[in-house]
Amino acid sequence: MALPKILDDALDALVVPGFSRIGYLVRAGQFAPLDHNALTGKTIVITGPTSGLGKAAAQQLAAMGADLILVGRSVEKLERTKSELVRDSDTQKFHTVIADMGDSSLHALIHNAGALLKERSVTAQGFETTIATHVLGPHQMTTELLPLLKSSAGRVITVSSGGMYAASLPNVSLDESPEMTPAYYDGTRQYAIAKRIQVTLNEMWAIREPQVSFAAMHPGWADTPGVQESLPAFRLLTKPLLRSAEQGADTICWLASRGTADDSGKFWCDRAIRSIHRLPRTRKSDTPEVREALLQWCDLRIKR
Repeated sequence: MALPKILDDALDALVVPGFSRIGYLVRAGQFAPLDHNALTGKTIVITGPTSGLGKAAAQQLAAMGADLILVGRSVEKLERTKSELVRDSDTQKFHTVIADMGDSSLHALIHNAGALLKERSVTAQGFETTIATHVLGPHQMTTELLPLLKSSAGRVITVSSGGMYAASLPNVSLDESPEMTPAYYDGTRQYAIAKRIQVTLNEMWAIREPQVSFAAMHPGWADTPGVQESLPAFRLLTKPLLRSAEQGADTICWLASRGTADDSGKFWCDRAIRSIHRLPRTRKSDTPEVREALLQWCDLRIKR
């Protein structure tokens, strides 16, 4: 029997129970177990697979039979994760390369890598690091892997955050840059802006590329190394309510394994579609003109 919608909506509206371990446990009672044969023979690219949600997702996806391409910054950590996966399987393929362009198809691309910075930094290309990691890097990777995704009616899954609910969409046509300046930099706000852009681009990609299925998701509040390092005060206050990494990764794996559906571009939490707005001001900022200008801003920067 499905969870009554009124209860699900109440959990969502109250925020804390919906995003916490409580919300997951209440909803998960209605979830069908992840099928351990659902991804056999399928290739999935996942970024940030060496800790937290990414590692939990990689382990669950491998348990479901997927061949994985692990994308990360540390060779040592990638090899360690690969060794752990290989140890549990003697039939699957695990690579630590960005993409094996010899493959003829790609089942799924999972954008999970991220960072919440205390101080502003820039990449070698001159982009603010949070925007580069969460927005421009995934945008470029999606663009470059589209031929492989199209050939297999693949899917792109972006791991976002509830922090985006507090951020409006920057209007780049009015010189509202997504990249915060050094004088006004706030790492938590910059992270929220990046996550807002992620869910917006997810919807726009779905319109631009109908042959590929796009989904963004919120894992809830999970106790991951990223939270422990970047939000220690939040973790201290909410630790009894935080989800495990495995609970946070459940919807990632479910989206990767589910059959094709006519809901590309949606935003998910706990296997259900959720609204991308909770505040009138963020909804007001989200216009077709602002969206189009933002998409052009991203396209221009990955072509440099």
